[in-house]
Amino acid sequence: MRTRMHRGALALAAMTCLTACGGSDDVRGPAASAKDETPPHITACPAGVPATVTCYGGQDSQGAYYMIAKPANWSGILVMHAHGGPDLGAPSMERAQEDLTRWSIMPRAGYAWAGSTYRQGGVEVRAAAEDTERLRGIFREHVGKPTRTILHGQSWGAGVAAKGAEMFTRETVGERPYDGVLLTSGVLAGGTRSYDFRTDIRVVYQYLCQNHPRPNEPQYALNLGLPAGVTMSNAAIAARVNECLALDKPAAQRSAEQKLKIDTLVKVIKIPESAIQSHINWGTRHFQDISANRTGGASPFGNVGAVYTGSTDDAALNAGVLRYSADPAAYAKFAQDTDPTGKIPVPVVSTKWISDPTAFVELDAYFLQVMTRGGSADRLVQTFTTTGTHSYISDPTYPTLMNALLQWIEQGRKPTAASIASACAGQEAQFGAGCAFATDYYPQALETRVPARARPQ
Repeated sequence: MRTRMHRGALALAAMTCLTACGGSDDVRGPAASAKDETPPHITACPAGVPATVTCYGGQDSQGAYYMIAKPANWSGILVMHAHGGPDLGAPSMERAQEDLTRWSIMPRAGYAWAGSTYRQGGVEVRAAAEDTERLRGIFREHVGKPTRTILHGQSWGAGVAAKGAEMFTRETVGERPYDGVLLTSGVLAGGTRSYDFRTDIRVVYQYLCQNHPRPNEPQYALNLGLPAGVTMSNAAIAARVNECLALDKPAAQRSAEQKLKIDTLVKVIKIPESAIQSHINWGTRHFQDISANRTGGASPFGNVGAVYTGSTDDAALNAGVLRYSADPAAYAKFAQDTDPTGKIPVPVVSTKWISDPTAFVELDAYFLQVMTRGGSADRLVQTFTTTGTHSYISDPTYPTLMNALLQWIEQGRKPTAASIASACAGQEAQFGAGCAFATDYYPQALETRVPARARPQ
């Protein structure tokens, strides 16, 4: 439970916010249009949300659906959630409800929560950040005025949150939109670096399997994902992968050749067998969305100069894989949309499961470099856990991180990995077991996991 000292700090924050954090008459950006937005309507809460919570739903003027949860014992803290993925299909209310179910820990901990589906599917970070900021305005205008607002990004949404915290500041918005940022399981090296290994898995897989595309099918540059206009479902991709690797069968039913190919992918790409299919899917369909819809038909990804190691014959592998250069204009456009600059003006706390197979822990090492270059390293505290999943670590993890972030904001007490780990034990009585912070862990450089390569200048 929240301590008496922390409740007092929240009350003090509420009083000081009347003058220090209050809104301005010069609010700009997506949140400024909130008065013209259709007010949200009270709706049934999805599964997992306590009965004491009031839920709201709606669709904003740009087409994004959203859900809002406001607890009866609202602390005054609003958590603006940027979800992961991204989905490639059209937005739907079901996605917003699923996000609230997964993150019901926030209203259970006394925080209001608001999450947008974004106006569109696909890999466009700035647009998603704008949709999240628009929803912040809708909450303030139609639901309540928070004393503090925390921007939470999960997975790909952590990149959205990092970019949104740079885009929307007191200087650009006319008020302070976000008091702090929470980044969990984040894809934090920007699009131009976070996805390099998916180019690698496509070319190594094709070297091994030669069926994506097949020799008798039209050939295309693999760094495009798929040619524009070509449709291929995840199930169709899986059929090809299983044809070559038999991932859908127990290991005992695979041939020696299939086992060797799987072992090669695991060792060269440095991912577990269980992650092969999903990364090939993303390196196909998400890459197609990027090249066809975001970067003018060219690819921002390349592997020229990448040296692959871990196979039984690395010389043959490196000589045999297809090589591609990133298109300079596509690279620049994708970087402008997705890459963080490290210029976040508020406290940031992050966490990552050390064995995360989707968003590698080494991405966090690169993010620290970016924050250092941007002059914000002193506003970043990174934590890591020894257990969890990519999608969700554990119930007590998130209230612990929120408390640490809020105390930093309100009292100026910058947390450490050790102080967060110690505080987590106190959350388990209310939220159950699940604390697993590693106090002395530091990730290695991204290049130790993903080979360095030539990049456009």
